[in-house]
Amino acid sequence: MIENKTLSAYCHDYLNVDTFNDYCPNGLQIEGKPNIDKIISGVSANQDLIDRAIDEGVDALFVHHGFFWKNENLAITGIKKNRIKALLDHDINLFAYHLPLDAHLKVGNNAQLAQRFGIKNPAPIGDTLVWQGEVDTTLGSFSNTIKQALNRTPLVFGADDKILKRIAWCSGGAQTYIDHAININADCFITGEVSEQIPAIAKENNIAFISAGHHATERYGVQVLCQHLSQKFGLKHQFIDIDNIV
Repeated sequence: MIENKTLSAYCHDYLNVDTFNDYCPNGLQIEGKPNIDKIISGVSANQDLIDRAIDEGVDALFVHHGFFWKNENLAITGIKKNRIKALLDHDINLFAYHLPLDAHLKVGNNAQLAQRFGIKNPAPIGDTLVWQGEVDTTLGSFSNTIKQALNRTPLVFGADDKILKRIAWCSGGAQTYIDHAININADCFITGEVSEQIPAIAKENNIAFISAGHHATERYGVQVLCQHLSQKFGLKHQFIDIDNIV
C-alpha cells in the first residue's frame, strides 16, 4: 500500500514529467482515496474503463489518455461530468501520463514497441518523440510481425517485397512526424494513424508507411509502468483493454 501523493511524486520523477510541454496535465488528475493498494491500467479514461475499475473495486486507475486537454471545452458537462462523477463517487484516483509515457526509455510506448517488433538498437531521433532502429526483413514480413504482436491487421502502404533495414516509428497519432523518418532515410515509418496526404508523401519519398492503430500502439506503456509500480510497491495490478478500432 502507498499514499496517492507519494505514488504521484514517484511517477513524476520516474517519467521525467517536468521535461515535457504536454497537451494535458500529467500525474494525479482526479484525487481519490489517500491509500492505494489495487490499481488498474488502461489506454483511455472512457466510461467503459471507469465502469470496469468501479466493478473491480480499485483504488486507482492509470491511463495514457486522461482528462483536461488543451483547447477542449473547460465546462464539466455531458460525458466529462459523467466520467468525473463516477470516479469521485467511488473515490478512485485517476493518474494520466501522456508524452512522458511515449518517450520513456524503458516503459515508454515506443520502447515497448521496439521489443515487440524485434527492432535492434532502438533509440530516439534527437530530442523528438520519433524513434529509429534496425531490422533485416521485407515490408510484407514486417507487417505480419506487427499484426502478430498487436493482434491487429495494420494498414500498409508500399510493396511487400520492399527491403527494410532502417525504420522509424512513433506510437499514437504521429503520422505528421513522417518527415523525421524521411530525414534519416528510413525505409519505413510506423505509427498509429494515417491522414489523407500521407500515402502520397510516403510514395514520393520512397518510404513505406504502416498505420498500426492509435490504441493498439499505446497499450503497452501504461501496462508496463503499472507492472513496475506493482513490483516496487507491492500493489495489485490488472490491465484492462477496452478495444478500439482506431
